[in-house]
Amino acid sequence: MKALLKRALIALLTLEARIVLKKYKPKVIAVTGSVGKTTTKDAIYSVLNEHVFIRKSEKSFNSEVGIPLTVLGAKNAWNNPLRWLGVLLDGLALILASSRYPHWLLLEVGADTPGDIQSVSKWLKPHIVVVTRIPDVPVHVEAFPSPEAVVEEKAALVDALRVDGLLVLNGDDPRVAELARRTGAQVALFGTTPKTAFYGAGYSVLYDSGVPTGACFRIEHSGSSVPVRITGSIGEQLLMPVLATAAVCSYVGVDLSSVSVVSGTFAPPAGRMRILRGLKGTTIIDDSYNASPVAVHEALRAIKSLEVEGRKVAVLGDMLELGSYSSEEHKKVGKAVAEVADVLLTVGLRARGIAEGALEAGMSEKNILQYEEPRRAGKELELLLEAGDVVLVKGSQSMRMERVVKEVMAEPERASELLVRQESEWLER
Repeated sequence: MKALLKRALIALLTLEARIVLKKYKPKVIAVTGSVGKTTTKDAIYSVLNEHVFIRKSEKSFNSEVGIPLTVLGAKNAWNNPLRWLGVLLDGLALILASSRYPHWLLLEVGADTPGDIQSVSKWLKPHIVVVTRIPDVPVHVEAFPSPEAVVEEKAALVDALRVDGLLVLNGDDPRVAELARRTGAQVALFGTTPKTAFYGAGYSVLYDSGVPTGACFRIEHSGSSVPVRITGSIGEQLLMPVLATAAVCSYVGVDLSSVSVVSGTFAPPAGRMRILRGLKGTTIIDDSYNASPVAVHEALRAIKSLEVEGRKVAVLGDMLELGSYSSEEHKKVGKAVAEVADVLLTVGLRARGIAEGALEAGMSEKNILQYEEPRRAGKELELLLEAGDVVLVKGSQSMRMERVVKEVMAEPERASELLVRQESEWLER
C-alpha cells in the first residue's frame, strides 16, 4: 500500500510539474553524471543568480520526487501526508493562478536505478545539459547490469536536449566526451588540458599559518585567463564545477570574468571536501556526504598534496552499492591510503577491505583501527588526535560519517550549519 501511494504521489507531482513547465516556459539547465553533480549545480547557481532569475534544486534533490519539487518550488514533506497534500495544493494554485516564476531552472538529475533518467527525459526537455564524470565504477552500479548501462542511463538526458541547446561535457573523461556524438546541439568541453575549450591550470592550495584554507587556479578560454580563489575547501576536483560553470555562462551571455565571483560567493556544499576546525588544533577535511571509488581516490590525492605539521589521518567508511566490484575497490582504496596516510580508521564491514589493502601495501598494523559504527570511531579518534593533524573523513551516505566529524569538530554547536544530514528526519534515523 505504501509503495502504491508513493507511485500515485510521484505521478501527481510529475503531472503538475509538466503543466507548470508548459505554462511558464522556463529555460532548463540539467546537471547529471556520477560524481560532482551537486557541487557543479551550486557553482553554476552562484554565478547565474547574479544575472538571471533562477531557481536550483535544493541540496541533492535529483530524483523522480526531487525534480518535480524543484519545478513546483516546494520542499520535501518526508513522511507527512498533510504536508504532501499542501504541496499538491500549492502546485495546483501555481497552475490555476498567475505567479512570478523563475526564467531559469537549474536541476540536478540522478539515477539510482535503471529507467530513472529515461523516465524524467520523457517530459524534461532541457536547454543546457551538463555531464560531470562517469568513472569506470560509478556509484549505484550495483543496480545496473554494467558500468556501460549507467552511461546509457545518463545519456538519456543528452538525447532529450533541445537541438538549439548546449551540451557541456567533461573532456577529461573519455566516456563523457564520447556523448558529444549523440547530439546535434552545440558542444562545449571542459577539463584540465588545452584540448578542451574551458580548461583549468595552476591549481595550488592556500594556507594560513600552516593550515589549509582553500585553493586557487585559473580558467583558460580562447586566450583569456581568469583567476579563481575558493575558500573553505580543497582538491583539484574543485576545478571541474567552476569550468562547467564557465561554459554555461558563456552560452547564457554572462562574461567569463563574472565567474571569478565564485571566489566570493561559492563554497562546495557541506560534506564535500570542506575544511573544518578540529579539536586539539587539528584540521578536518569533511567529505562525508557520500563515497564512490573515484571520489575516495580524489580525496586521498588532495590530502597527499597537503603540507602539514602533524600526521595525515584517513577515516573511511563503507562504499556502498558497488555490487561485485565492492571487494576489489575497497582493497584498491586501502593500497592508496598506505601511500598517503599515517593513520587509518575504517568504519563498517566492507571497509575492512580498505584495512586489508593498506596492510598488503605495507602500512603498519598498529596504525590501522577498525570500527563497526561512526560514533565509536569518532570518540576514539578524539583520543588519538594531536595538534597539527589533518583528518579526512569520507564514506557512503548510509554510513553516516558526519557523526565522526561531529565528535571531533571544534564547534559541534554549529553542526546544523556545517554538516550534512542535520535535518530532524535524518537525526532520528
